[in-house]
Amino acid sequence: NLMEAEENLSRLMHRFFADALEKVLSQLNETIKKQKQGEGWKVERNDQRSIQFLFGTVTFTRTWMTDPNGNPHYPLDEWLGIQKYERRSPLVDVKIAELASKCDYRTVADILAGWTDVKISHGAVRNIVNKVGMAQARQDEAMVKELEESAELPQGKKVDVLFAEADGVYIRSTERKKGMEVRHAVLYEGWEKNGNRVSLKGREVIMTTKSSDAFWTEVHALAASRYSLEKAQVVTNSDGGAGYTAEKFREAFAQSENPVIHQLDAYHVYRNLSRVFAPGKSKYKDYVLQAIKTRDRRDFELWMDTYESTLNDPKRMKKAKEFRSYILGNWECIGDWRDRVEEIPEGARGLGAIESNQRHITYRMKKRGMHWSRTGGEAMVKIIQGIMNQTLRKAYLKDRQRSVRKQREARKIVKMSAILHERTRPSVGVRHGSIAVYTCNSSAVGRLRKVIHNGQHY
Repeated sequence: NLMEAEENLSRLMHRFFADALEKVLSQLNETIKKQKQGEGWKVERNDQRSIQFLFGTVTFTRTWMTDPNGNPHYPLDEWLGIQKYERRSPLVDVKIAELASKCDYRTVADILAGWTDVKISHGAVRNIVNKVGMAQARQDEAMVKELEESAELPQGKKVDVLFAEADGVYIRSTERKKGMEVRHAVLYEGWEKNGNRVSLKGREVIMTTKSSDAFWTEVHALAASRYSLEKAQVVTNSDGGAGYTAEKFREAFAQSENPVIHQLDAYHVYRNLSRVFAPGKSKYKDYVLQAIKTRDRRDFELWMDTYESTLNDPKRMKKAKEFRSYILGNWECIGDWRDRVEEIPEGARGLGAIESNQRHITYRMKKRGMHWSRTGGEAMVKIIQGIMNQTLRKAYLKDRQRSVRKQREARKIVKMSAILHERTRPSVGVRHGSIAVYTCNSSAVGRLRKVIHNGQHY
């Protein structure tokens, strides 16, 4: 039936690709071997190696050689960028990591077995996630180190306004009765509309489970490496909690000559307001909200005093006092950022994108009894960050020590077009012949002979 036929054709196609790549790698090995022999390298022996690709396992032969200094090498492995003991292609590793950012490890293994020729256990999926995620983490660390060692700030993209928001989300840790905070920042240049949908323009994110200081160092490095903010107006937003204060933003974007405009996140203000006042309508709630909107501090304190005088429950009184302290402690940051700028950018909207962006973390790393180790949690958030920033594949390849210089040298050694080029066959010209007919030309066979020879059509 058609279903079985398609499955068989798919397997045949994968086998064909594997066989073709095996032949190509063998030709590459011979070409590189001859080039190295011309440089004085010695051939020791030929060994086989198997690599898992999406279309199946490819087993090929590569040559073990020693350089003029006596050091052993597998030149083909070095040219391909395949590391020692590695059994999967880089694309397989990255595809597994990208898939694992959406579903659990066992589901990843099942999907791969059903849609590709990759057979892998859920434990191996976890190891790949850690390897790929930590590659992205090392690239972020290199970005920070490069900025610290640089004599001057790099020349980045110039923008008139840069928006930045930050918040944290807690996930469960494998350590007993302990949680782990994922610190998350999103930087963007504005908004783009596609029909009725609105998306962030030029979005860049930073996610980590490291300390608050390390998090803000990465935020500062990302902003400094991507943008030239000397003349830009930076507008920030957060809930004002520990580690996400206005002062943290000012330090991270200190290269801007303009003062940072910080806004207290409206969602958290309304949420805390609802927690303080009883459900349903309340005149005190309306008056307090109106005082916050108009930024009338005197009315706010007056109505809070009046409301607290009506309370008898110690717990509700405590909540009211905490809310008062929260609002008054962030009073200078209350209100829409658009009310505090001289010229509002075209298409400007209210802030608060951090909450929806955190769903990339919560949907994958919370609920369903999930617990994360320090390494596993950091690797997963870095994979999510790399996917959102579109840097994961580049970071993983760079972590495999294939520098630009190495790739340039590799292209000089081997030209794929010359290896894969199919040589033309010599022409033998036009062949001539005739059909022997042992009968008269007026017969049916005779008339057919005449038609073929004369090229007549009926």
